[in-house]
Amino acid sequence: MLKSREPQTEGVRVRAIYVETVITAPLDAIWRASQEPVAHCRWDARFTRIMPIAGTAPAEFRYVTAVLPGVEIGGYGMHAGQRDRPDGTRTSALRFGSADVRSPIADGRGYWRYVPGPDGVRFLTGYTYTTRWGPLGRLVDLAFRPAFGWATAWSFDRLRLWLDHGVPPERALRNTVREVLLRVAVLAAAVLLGSGTVAGALAIALTALVLLVLPPGRETPAARRCLRRPPDRLAAAAPTLLETL
Repeated sequence: MLKSREPQTEGVRVRAIYVETVITAPLDAIWRASQEPVAHCRWDARFTRIMPIAGTAPAEFRYVTAVLPGVEIGGYGMHAGQRDRPDGTRTSALRFGSADVRSPIADGRGYWRYVPGPDGVRFLTGYTYTTRWGPLGRLVDLAFRPAFGWATAWSFDRLRLWLDHGVPPERALRNTVREVLLRVAVLAAAVLLGSGTVAGALAIALTALVLLVLPPGRETPAARRCLRRPPDRLAAAAPTLLETL
């Protein structure tokens, strides 16, 4: 279904969205939570449903993402994983795309790495994609790509909270909604009380700044807790497994 367009080799840097977190849960638990479709959809905000296609090799699937209530965009992909690499790490490679003209993403590729270390498992991803809609798509991507990267990082922290601290993804989402509404309410109150004076305007600006930098609660996912740039060559390198898709 998906054809390799660009040869990838170990050590070649992929210009990609990058996200990394450290999870102290066992490697097998992280693998299951990220590789099993139902578990994956619980924590990853980028997917609402993942439907494997039986009997395909490499494994193919279709996915659905709810972008608004009652509005869903579908896509397709294929993936392969390596559980027993000589260096003790694990790797998963992915190619994906969407035929839905409403999707800003035409096709893409990416990888996950699972790297055990003394402080836990480095769970990281690098991926990139091509846009549709021509020049308009490239313009839209100026906002979409940062938002998509943020959603990936928020989801990774949501997974960490689930596996390391027992916070179910559904509760983590509720915590996020509650905190966002509370911050909006505080800012709205500041605007109502401070409108019309210079001192009030300064108070509104200070309130907005505090709300922006104030870290979320310990049981609320936060994209800021994740690395957003690859710290080393291993993290930035696309695996050779990607060539097989």
